[in-house]
This record gives sequence, structure tokens and C-alpha cells, in this order.
Amino acid sequence: MRCPFCNHAEGKVVDSRASKEGDSIRRRRECLKCGRRFTTYERIEEVAQMVIKKDGRREPFDRWKIKSGILKACEKRPVSLEQVEALIDDVERSLFNSTEHEVATEAIGLAVMDRLKKLDEVAYVRFASVYRQFKDLSEFMTELKTLLS
Repeated sequence: MRCPFCNHAEGKVVDSRASKEGDSIRRRRECLKCGRRFTTYERIEEVAQMVIKKDGRREPFDRWKIKSGILKACEKRPVSLEQVEALIDDVERSLFNSTEHEVATEAIGLAVMDRLKKLDEVAYVRFASVYRQFKDLSEFMTELKTLLS
């Protein structure tokens, strides 16, 4: 770390503290040449996660889009907002923990449905009916039969 005052390349860390939010580390440093002190902050570089749409377009991942779909599916169901947030956190972790920074919308939808099936079967059927775009009642009934067996 170069000193901002004399541009010397060597210094020492005098004090380190995590920020209140926990998203950065504050370091108090001292230049070994001029002896002046300065503060630096370390933050994790966030890489934008991209979603590959069905038509091939790419757009940044938007947590709110998933949340709004899940909230609609869970309307008037005994599912708390904390459970919805935990479900979304789990989906995000599982999809973006790999070295890949792009995920297809199909993978996101399947991951949400898999977790919703375990959380609330009615919410799962509601979400699946919109996500899979059932064309008629027979497709809907097939999904229900699969769920019941």
C-alpha cells in the first residue's frame, strides 16, 4: 500500500476493525518512511450476477423479481416473510456459489419450485402454473397428480 503523502511503498498496519455492517475492514496504517498515518478500507469486490433469459438476452440478477413471484404464490398461505427471504437466500447461494456468473432463468425457476414444494405445496402449484405456463387443465392435473404421488 503506497503512502498517499510521500508515495513510499512500505508501511505497517497499526489497527484493523470490521465496519458496523460487516462488509468492509478499516485499517489504520503508518508509513515507514514519513511516519504519517492514513486509513484504508477493504471491501469484497462484488461481481454482477447475470441471468440468461429464454430469448438469449442477458440482464443483471434482480432478487425482487423472484421475491414478487414467490409472494404472489404464497398469498394467503401460512408462509412468513422470513421463510420467503430464507428461500431466496438459499436459491441465490446455490446458483451463484459456483464460478459461473451467469444462470439461465430455467435454473432459477426450477430451484425456486424445488424449495417451494418443500415449504408449501399450494404455493408450489401456484408458482409452477405461472412458471411452466400450463396451456390447459390436463397439464395442470398432471402436475397435481405428480405432486400427490
